[in-house]
Amino acid sequence: MNQINYQKELEKKINGLQGTAPLLCLHSCCAPCSSYVMEYLCRYFRITVFYFNPNISRTEEYRKRVEEQKRLIAAFNEEGRGYPMAIEEGDYEPRRFFAVAKGLEDCPEGGERCFRCYELRLRETAEYAAAGGFDYFTTTLTISPLKNARKINEIGENLAQTFGVAWLPSDFKKRDGYKRSVELSAEYGLYRQDYCGCTYSERERS
Repeated sequence: MNQINYQKELEKKINGLQGTAPLLCLHSCCAPCSSYVMEYLCRYFRITVFYFNPNISRTEEYRKRVEEQKRLIAAFNEEGRGYPMAIEEGDYEPRRFFAVAKGLEDCPEGGERCFRCYELRLRETAEYAAAGGFDYFTTTLTISPLKNARKINEIGENLAQTFGVAWLPSDFKKRDGYKRSVELSAEYGLYRQDYCGCTYSERERS
């Protein structure tokens, strides 16, 4: 099976915009991962960041991450890096994550439990994008070297068919995207965690 280069697919989409600025619903997992993605895409899209992460197990951790996300967006907007960005915070309902993870508690990180988590978060994003009349939806998740970009894009493409909103393909770690996110995190003094947020990944890191 031929390997799809999702970064090249993204570049094709951007090149085809011809100066228009479509509405993009961008699911974000955290401020550090979103930093490069927002810097890159806000020149081409009018972005609303959709912060929906019920996988984050502790309320204190969730609040810390979402406030950092809001702070970074405000900073980017003030600097005029591109089109102004907005943020919409989804409901924080950890029970939904635990429901999809049930029976997979001991699955290694990066396996089926993670795939179900991707699907949960992207489904909510696609539903929000459809209701809001967005042209595209996508996620920051592909910037992480630990995340399966092929699986994330497959889930996104399937949900695009279900909800009738175009999926924006990506592999944001390419072209030094992950490296740039680390640089931006340092530049803005972002809280940068070493696990995805769920209790299972935290346990593996420990």
